[in-house]
Order: sequence, then C-alpha cells, then structure tokens
Amino acid sequence: MSHTDSAAAAMQDEPAPPAPTLAQALSFWLWLGCISFGGPAGQIALMHTELVERRRWVSEGRYLHALNYCMLLPGPEAQQLATYLGWLLHGTRSGIAAGALFVLPSLVILIALSWIYMALGQTPAVAGVLWGIKPAVTAIVLAAAWRIGKRSLKNAALWAIAAAAFAAIYVLHLPFPLIVLSAALVGWVGSRLAPECFRSGGGHGSRSARRVRAVIDDDTPTPEHARFSRLRLLRQLAVGIGLWAAAMVALLSWGGAQGTLAQMGWFFTKAALLTFGGAYAVLPYVAQAAVMQHGWLSAPQMIDGLALGETTPGPLIMVVAFVGFVGGWTQPMFEPDAVFLAGVVAACVATFFTFLPSFVFILAGGALVEATHGQLRFTAPLVAITAAVVGVIVNLAVYFAQHVLWPDGFAGPFGWASALIGLTSAVALMRFEVSVMRVIGACALIGLVRALLA
Repeated sequence: MSHTDSAAAAMQDEPAPPAPTLAQALSFWLWLGCISFGGPAGQIALMHTELVERRRWVSEGRYLHALNYCMLLPGPEAQQLATYLGWLLHGTRSGIAAGALFVLPSLVILIALSWIYMALGQTPAVAGVLWGIKPAVTAIVLAAAWRIGKRSLKNAALWAIAAAAFAAIYVLHLPFPLIVLSAALVGWVGSRLAPECFRSGGGHGSRSARRVRAVIDDDTPTPEHARFSRLRLLRQLAVGIGLWAAAMVALLSWGGAQGTLAQMGWFFTKAALLTFGGAYAVLPYVAQAAVMQHGWLSAPQMIDGLALGETTPGPLIMVVAFVGFVGGWTQPMFEPDAVFLAGVVAACVATFFTFLPSFVFILAGGALVEATHGQLRFTAPLVAITAAVVGVIVNLAVYFAQHVLWPDGFAGPFGWASALIGLTSAVALMRFEVSVMRVIGACALIGLVRALLA
C-alpha cells in the first residue's frame, strides 16, 4: 500500500456504533430521568454528553437542530428534547416513553418530598443539604453555557448574538420570546448576507480530521416514521386534543367547573401554552396565580417548592407537582383523612396538563422540523437562536449566583462558603469533567455536615 493509500485509510470515517434497540433506549431514558439534575441547561448538556459524545446515537448537527426547535416552543425544553430524540430514534411510542420516563422519577420523588414537607415540616438537616446544593446548581448552569457555547459560538457574529442576548435579558429585561424572535430574524438576514457565519455544522471535526460518525448522522436519511405526512399530522393532533378534552370532561363531571382539580387542569394548560422561555419564565406566572389568585399555597411554600424542584432530577417545571400536591392537601376535595390521596391526585393532574402540550408539539411538529434539516434558510435562524440561548443561560447563572452569594440581598453579607463551593464545583465540572451526579452528591454532603456541626 502506498503512502497516499495509507493516509487515505487513516482518514476514513470512524463507523457509527450499532443502533440502540428500543429496550436499550428505554433503559437510557429512565436512567436519565433519575440523574438529570441541574435544571434545563444542565439536562441539555447532560443529554449532549451522553447522546452525542459518548453513545453517538445522534450527531451534533441533528442534536442542535432538535434543540433549536424545542427552544422555540412553550414548555420544558429539556423534556421536549428527550421526547424529540426518542421519537427520532424509534418512533412515536419511543418518543412518548422518553418524555414520560424523563418526568416520572421526578414526579415520584417530588410527591414523597411534598408529603414529608407537609406532614413532618422542615429540619435543619434538609436546610443544610439545600444550602450545599444551591452553589452547585449555579456551577452546573454555568458549565452548561460553557459547553454549549464552546460548540455553537464558532465566529464573531454568533458571539455578538450571545452577548446581545445576555444584555437584552439581564440589562434591558426583555422577554425571552422577543429575544428568540430577534435572533431568528438576525439569522434569516444573515443567511443571505453572510451565509458562512450561520451554517450549522456537526462537532465531528473538519475535513482534514478523522470523522466520528453517529447512528443518526448529519447526512443520515430521515427515518420513515419521521417523514412528514399530512394524515399523520392530523391524527396526532386529534389524539392530543382528544386526550385533553377527555381529561377535562372527567374533572368537570367529578367536581364541577369551580372544583380544585378542574381549575388546576385549566390553569396548567394555560401555563403550558402561553409561557415561553422554559421553567424560569413560567414560574413567576405559576407563583402569582397559585398563591394570589387560587390560594393553593402560600408564598413561603412556593419558595420552598422551588428549592425542592432545583434539587430533584427532571425538569425544573416539575415544581408544578409540588404546587398541585400542596393545593390538593389544603383544599377540601376528599375525606378529611385522605389529604395524602388528594395531594397525589392533584400533583398528577398538574403534571398531566403541564406536559401534554409538549408531547403534541413534538410528535405532531417533529416531521416538519426534520424536513428542514440542512436547508440554510431554515437552519440559519436556528443557529442564531442557539447563540442567543447561550447568553440567556449565562444570565440564569448570574441570577442564581446573586441569590446564592448574597442570600440577603446586596446589602447583606457575601456568602464566602457558598462561593468556594460554587467555584470548586465549576472547576470540577469544566476542568476535570466530573459527573453532575457526583458534584451534587458531594455538595449535599458538605451542606449536611455543616448543618449537623452547627
């Protein structure tokens, strides 16, 4: 073999791994639902590490294309991304299973924690664990911005979009939907004026490097189940709307239009459909309505629920399960001694109506998104949105840092111990690539020891 032939052989693509079976995929989604701490940014980064880098089930380009679509939708983007990727790999049943398994462990854990919270009250040990975890969550969000930015901010134009998005949300307090639409417009214009700046590309390396292929790569034909069909679209929309209508009719028949469960079903449907920007955009709306309008819980209870949501796996928007549980516990729905059952039923109702629209968005719209893969006029706006999202995630990290490092406000003392925990966590995540689970566990242990020694 000549030197040229040897070089060509060395430059051949590394073949894709074997395609995962449905059972392997379901096992992964359940595992992910159990360990996906760190809020939406951390979960998106974790899925990227596992699915793109480690398992190579999807390529970087396909992953970012799906992520950009989920970022445009109202609702929990991390859960929607899991649903999308599960659907892309194995079809509708896999998509439903992926989205459900991403949520169910969190629902079970939050119901248990909500019962402990309502029945037994808070303890110093629990407060200590929460104190240790909060700086770690800040570091996880910052590490997610760093990882996504490292791969998506490929030129000065995209860096400028990220910086502008951060300034828009942090300084000008512009709403997230406006930032997304503005970034999309910049990408659309940029695809015509400077197309090279807005081309989406995989993370497999340049043409001069050996390319590592994925099961569903950038150039892999769209699977049959992911191809657009008008009949399939109408059928999926009909099923989704039918499920919602059947559930609402059942709740109205049981407790009437003013019943707590029917009110929760309608309210969390609105929350799922009318709020953009992920959990931190919807939580103020949920808190205001749940506390002031419906009286399902108090303001201090809402804050405690958010802390519980931050320290459990799954989407942060799962705090709606806590809201539902406390509302069911405190509202007269069943017998006086059945408050736990009322809490569980209300938590499940809140979760069902919050997440049902997300499944419909993905299963009905995914085929349309796949049809635009590789078309610059569609992908350039999504590339720009990804850059803007990096800036938004950095804003979230800054928001967390302010509340963790100055828990009593800027006029209060600086939290040096929290700063040390956060800095150590950031170094562990970004420099030494320690797993999120280990960082969370170590910080929780530090907080527990501090509480026991106090």
